[in-house]
Amino acid sequence: MTISDPAAPSPATKLSGRAFYESIGSPKKIVAPMVDQSELAWRKLSRQLGADLCYTPMLHARLFATQEKYRNAMFHTLDGHSSTDRPLIVQFCANEPDMLLQAAKLVERHCDAVDLNLGCPQNIARRGHYGSFLQDDWDLIYKLIHTLHANLSIPVTAKIRIFPSREKTLSYARHVLSAGAQVLTVHGRTREMKGQQTGLADWEVIRYLREQLPNETVIFANGNILYHEDIKRCLEITGADAVMSAEGNLYNPAIFIRPSSYEKAVPADDDSMEELFPRVDRILREYFEILKDTPGEASHTAAKAHLFRLLRPFLSQHTEVRAEIAALHKNSTTDNFRMITEHVEEIVRKLLEDGKFKDKDIIQLSDLPMDKSGAAYKDIPYWRVQPYFRPVNGQILFGGKRPLEEDKQDNVKQKDQRKD
Repeated sequence: MTISDPAAPSPATKLSGRAFYESIGSPKKIVAPMVDQSELAWRKLSRQLGADLCYTPMLHARLFATQEKYRNAMFHTLDGHSSTDRPLIVQFCANEPDMLLQAAKLVERHCDAVDLNLGCPQNIARRGHYGSFLQDDWDLIYKLIHTLHANLSIPVTAKIRIFPSREKTLSYARHVLSAGAQVLTVHGRTREMKGQQTGLADWEVIRYLREQLPNETVIFANGNILYHEDIKRCLEITGADAVMSAEGNLYNPAIFIRPSSYEKAVPADDDSMEELFPRVDRILREYFEILKDTPGEASHTAAKAHLFRLLRPFLSQHTEVRAEIAALHKNSTTDNFRMITEHVEEIVRKLLEDGKFKDKDIIQLSDLPMDKSGAAYKDIPYWRVQPYFRPVNGQILFGGKRPLEEDKQDNVKQKDQRKD
């Protein structure tokens, strides 16, 4: 691997715990490690829109250490560059301490820490014996983390899932920390909570860990981040040091919004809405401008999936764009992405000119229902990026068209009854 960035030497003194956290700016808004999705171009976009810290996609330690083709595809010379991609934590999945160390040594000078994935619940992790399926092998987890802790010049961190028992979760967290993890990211779901069984992350368990672990312990909370205001709620409820978002960030990278991220072209009353839920043509243009100037296979391979997520509600109305994205392949060029971007811009321009939609048509968010955690669910127009709500047992409980329509009808009936 020919990675070169002379401006990023290995630190002379390895920091631990809160000292390390403070050295990278005490980040509050974090882009999660995601398989093939938190690559360099996406991290750049997320940083422009307010992310304080980013993780790489989950990298397979054995492949990274032994296969140059895989390594070069997944980690380019600009990944972790000191001026454009920091702070950065590189995440690996692994089940062999020596192989994990070999892989970590290759990125040691190009990131701020190395993270061990102990949270992936997918079947591929079960077959490969990594991620959350190491929860049953605490001795191996200790060896993996401690090997990095004892041999790297940068900190090691870990991302875990919870157990059904909060007491066992606490014992597990203490075990991971005792092995040398300097930051603990807690996904408030169990290993079994995935797909249609995903459900709500349990913030109370994260709060319990915060109260039981030493103040020196740095905790990142993960789960249930769908809207910008969920970040503040999560910090308040869990007491965590920072909040990490995966799917929330993928469907709306502006979830970490920083004021004045955009030059506004909408009326003053709609400024906040444009920042929180950017129009698809605007966010797509910003992403494309980053993508075309970002080298490396990973960023371009991931682009197709990013387009499907960014445009998800838009594509249900404009299926011709869906077909264009579906036709993209590994040999697609920047011009192919440019044409899709321009097509979306043209559609939105015509709709605006024809008066098909206006920003003022946004439904008042305060009129929509809240779930048991206090989260408000919003009906966002399809031409704006917005969160995706996973079906639960085949039914979309919130955020789907039918449930929201029913909720709104119920609200109207209740208001009418109050009038009577």
